[in-house]
Amino acid sequence: MGSSRAITAVTGGSRGIGAAIVDRLAADGHDVLIGFHTDEAAALEVAQRVRARGRDAVIAAVDVTDEASIGQFFRAGQALGELTGVVAAAGAVRAVGPLVDLNASAIRRDLEVNLLGAILTSHAAIGYLSVTQGSLVLIGSAASTLGSPGTYVHYAAAKAGVAALSVGLSKELAPLGIRVNCVEPGTVWTDFHQDRQRPAKIAKSVPLGRAGVPEEIAGAVAWLISPDAAYTTGATLRVAGGQ
Repeated sequence: MGSSRAITAVTGGSRGIGAAIVDRLAADGHDVLIGFHTDEAAALEVAQRVRARGRDAVIAAVDVTDEASIGQFFRAGQALGELTGVVAAAGAVRAVGPLVDLNASAIRRDLEVNLLGAILTSHAAIGYLSVTQGSLVLIGSAASTLGSPGTYVHYAAAKAGVAALSVGLSKELAPLGIRVNCVEPGTVWTDFHQDRQRPAKIAKSVPLGRAGVPEEIAGAVAWLISPDAAYTTGATLRVAGGQ
């Protein structure tokens, strides 16, 4: 890594898994650019926790489906210095249920946020990470291989695309010294779910017998970002309780 300081951008960093990633990176000594979509107050709370650990934080609104917005987001991070890491954690699902019952415009929006968003974030990150020989971590989902029938097969398809993106980009960007990896969470206790009790309901289907918590995903991301993973690229790290 070309920079002595760890400075990492996290999209979707104001809530859920993204916020846990920011907290963990700050604990590990990173300054953090925190991306949020609409909840500025939540992003400010996360930034306050980062600063309480003695690290620097900048918050910036970002719509990961909009190239100009992503560009503005990364430029905001220049106040911290040169980026050494990017975590594409922004994600959302509006359409839930059997595919035949879902609204096409909601499906399209989910695909744009979860797949196009990862692609555009990666596209914008390359120029920054090539300077520092940094690390890109994409947040996928165990749904990519489970398929999520009856719930959100289109989301599962998008996350399968994220896994493929990670593999392809890891090979494309290796000559630039950029590492690219993917973390695939299983069902985790966050407000991501429209049915807030879904993590409890799926527990019996998980070999470890429970849903995960955001901090368990954050630990995997922190390792992939860290120098300990200097020889790891193109990896998909499943954190899904055995699913």
